[in-house]
Amino acid sequence: MCELFAMSSLFPTSISFSLERLTRRGGAEGPHRDGWGVAFYTGRDALLLREAGAASESELVRHIERHGPPSECVISHIRLATFGGRTLANTQPFSRELGGCMHTFAHNGDLEGIHTHLPATGSRFAPIGETDSEWAFCRLLDRLAALWDQRTDDVPPLEERHAVIDDYATTLRTLGPANFLYADSHTLFVHADRRIDIDSGAPLPGVYLLERSCHEEVPDLAASGVILKTARQALTLIASVPLTDEPWRALATGEVLAIENGAVR
Repeated sequence: MCELFAMSSLFPTSISFSLERLTRRGGAEGPHRDGWGVAFYTGRDALLLREAGAASESELVRHIERHGPPSECVISHIRLATFGGRTLANTQPFSRELGGCMHTFAHNGDLEGIHTHLPATGSRFAPIGETDSEWAFCRLLDRLAALWDQRTDDVPPLEERHAVIDDYATTLRTLGPANFLYADSHTLFVHADRRIDIDSGAPLPGVYLLERSCHEEVPDLAASGVILKTARQALTLIASVPLTDEPWRALATGEVLAIENGAVR
């Protein structure tokens, strides 16, 4: 399965070691050699960088580790191809505009029969590539568009967005492992499902969470690989597997979290 990573923070923050730990699994310590991508949010827009190759061999990843832009929300994905070829069009995160905001999505797991169970209801959001993940993203935006189209100068209430995402995630879980990250420029949503152990086939937790709120001088954040740019910070990290020895919490199957400004809402 693919690997997911996300960060939400109160103030713009630079990612260093956490991204490096994740990308080392993208070919060097794991089988995920089919692409990588990362989205750095600043307000309503996001800088999206992707390559259809092994992250562990990427000079662009090395550049990001040294010069990655500070961001209040980061979504990253490394790919083990199961649906679609090794191309840029099939490389996550995927992005679309809706309501004057950049929306991004990253998923791991295989969603068998998604085209039949979740057919397109229009041409507004169409996939560029061939993956089940991008199809899932487009169909999620179909459902969310009604909320955003009603409001030309404001963000739909969090409760309404969360309800649509939670209902949609319930449907996805019937098709296969459906761990995903979705950000709409205001909120980072995390859906936890399950992972499948490659050796035994046993189900494992799909997503882990680490929350921190501290002063800059507290040293434990260094182990998470987060370089703080402010004297006071709130921070939440999401990963497919714990990246450090800190107390990461395994999310329950079906749990959908909304995270804003570094804190779970």
